[in-house]
Amino acid sequence: MRVGVLALQGDFAEHMNALQRADSEIETSAVRYAEQISGELAIDALVIPGGESTAIARLVDDGNDPLFAAIKSRAQSGMPVYGTCMGSIFLAREIEGSKQGRLALMDIAVKRNAFGAQRRSFEIDLPVAELGAEAFPAVFIRAPIITSCGPAVTVMATIAEGIVMARQDNLLISAFHPEIVDDSRVHAYFIDMVRSALTAAGSVRSSEALPFTGAGALSPAPYH
Repeated sequence: MRVGVLALQGDFAEHMNALQRADSEIETSAVRYAEQISGELAIDALVIPGGESTAIARLVDDGNDPLFAAIKSRAQSGMPVYGTCMGSIFLAREIEGSKQGRLALMDIAVKRNAFGAQRRSFEIDLPVAELGAEAFPAVFIRAPIITSCGPAVTVMATIAEGIVMARQDNLLISAFHPEIVDDSRVHAYFIDMVRSALTAAGSVRSSEALPFTGAGALSPAPYH
């Protein structure tokens, strides 16, 4: 199993480390080129980390960038994609008050920098049923909020301001940054999604087809 992390900006190294903590058997790679998405040695899944969303938006707005064209094509074909913070904005169908470039793959509307100057960074113990009984230490940094979602979206976590974690089929998003804490359950959950997708596609080796038993392993969320 190869899981790539988009490495144009943001905490891509931290995500790669978190994936390895969740399952040391997988391969991770820093993704910068279209050939890593759809070439002979293509990844099986992609993580889009946080960062400055307008920088990537300019590449998407160009309309001819082969990397983002490949990401969108693979995601539409079922490749699991996980977006954190900026990554969730990048996957959203709608960004409130903005027409910035995005993949528009997930039926959600998001609000950028939703917590304002007074709460730009904070950490809370966040209940996420799919991650087990223990709350997850969720760190929010100039985070967005999901303000609405379509019927195909499974809401996984909310706070007073709105939705902060959700899933739609092969797409997973969180407004917080799980890569900067020691708890690897979110990344283990995503790896479980990848393994399920590969098994369903018949593309996984027999040794990988066994249920994931690493720390924090969970069954995928139900689809609506």
